[in-house]
Amino acid sequence: MIIQSAAMTHRTESHELRAADEYRLAATLYRPQAAALAVVVIACATGVRRSYYDSFARALADQGLAVLTFDYRGIGDSRPAKLAGFTARMQDWGALDLDAALIKASELFPAAPLQVVGHSAGGQLIGLCEHADRITAIVHIAAQSGWYGHWRGLGRARMLANWFVAVPVFTRVFGYLPGQLGTGQHLPAGVARQWAAWCRHPDYLMSEDREARAASFARITAPILAYSFSDDPFAPRAAVDQL
Repeated sequence: MIIQSAAMTHRTESHELRAADEYRLAATLYRPQAAALAVVVIACATGVRRSYYDSFARALADQGLAVLTFDYRGIGDSRPAKLAGFTARMQDWGALDLDAALIKASELFPAAPLQVVGHSAGGQLIGLCEHADRITAIVHIAAQSGWYGHWRGLGRARMLANWFVAVPVFTRVFGYLPGQLGTGQHLPAGVARQWAAWCRHPDYLMSEDREARAASFARITAPILAYSFSDDPFAPRAAVDQL
């Protein structure tokens, strides 16, 4: 499906990504009319559908950038009919799903620089991608380490309740983590449990398979521009600095 924008400066196309394990992911391409100055992959935050970034992607496309957005497995249009019992981990979102988006963007625009905007978890997961060495520039938006120790006061209390109580209990009861708990979309149980395990450890996602993940993160050679916001309860400055 192709939809021409009202401004006539870009068009949107529906695409399907195929991850290395053959899982299929819904994606949208925002294609500028002229040759793309760069191709930007937007890596979503946890529990956020790709449609959330539609206005932002359109604005970039109007400036001559091609933009690819996608839904992680278990989220939005990449969600199976039944979420309970669906096997997925948070690391799959990076190593399989985001990596598939990087490959697709490179294939669609082989001559354009590949750039990534990582929002929250989207910024964290870039380091798990096999093809991160293709990226030429990265922008982090409130991308942070999720260890609860980076929060203070009531914020830390909420994080402790989330990672030690809410996630284990609700994923066991429902077979997934209900979005009403603050994640927006329902999360696959394996995603929520691995996320909670990372958040209980000072080294966050580096607490598992340290040597392999260190080697994976070493693939990132692109410059990173990282934003934090003083009134953001989900990504305090200490957590952003730690990542």
